[in-house]
Amino acid sequence: MMQDVLDAFDRKILALLQRDATLSTAEIAERVGLSQSPCWRRIQRLREAGYIRAEVALLDRKKIGLNAQIFAQVKLSAHGRTHLDEFSTAIRGFPEVLECFVLMGPVDFLLRIVAEDINAYERFFFEKLSRVPGVQEVNSVVALSEIKATTELPL
Repeated sequence: MMQDVLDAFDRKILALLQRDATLSTAEIAERVGLSQSPCWRRIQRLREAGYIRAEVALLDRKKIGLNAQIFAQVKLSAHGRTHLDEFSTAIRGFPEVLECFVLMGPVDFLLRIVAEDINAYERFFFEKLSRVPGVQEVNSVVALSEIKATTELPL
């Protein structure tokens, strides 16, 4: 299934599921205007085609004690850029790093990191992040508050 093959029913189903993955097939079918069997088949097809990557519980990071959110811009040395796989493997192994993006521009990566507090981030920075081979420079920006945070894609 290619992106342009999604019809209005598929988009409605995906919109509902990304808002609340606990909805039953019957509830989804009713809301999108399909009977239950065709709706179930569509959901299965969307899963198999990779449109639905996972169904998870989204946790409140502050309630579990992760009060600091930091965005770190990482620049690799010229030598470090030849070892992107090693950098990627190291970053994937850090549970504190929630997201890592490769960038075009003056820095190579943007990381979204969570920690209990700034002291915990400082420990992470000195004990883990700054020790990754090839890291030349890290600029950290602390988020003070969150204006918008969503996992919903605009459909």
